[in-house]
Amino acid sequence: MTDDTKKTGLDRKLISLEEPHELRSWTESLGCSETQLRDAVKAVGNSAEAVRKYLAGDR
Repeated sequence: MTDDTKKTGLDRKLISLEEPHELRSWTESLGCSETQLRDAVKAVGNSAEAVRKYLAGDR
């Protein structure tokens, strides 16, 4: 997710941990803490779909 309207749809499918606004947006969207998000990305990569499944318990 991004505030940059010039980004493509791919941007919504990948999670970036580098930008504070993206961290905030993803933690709100996924209903998790920053630590949980970072752990999930470390475990399964930056695919939003994979992170959603990981956080839902489909590990």
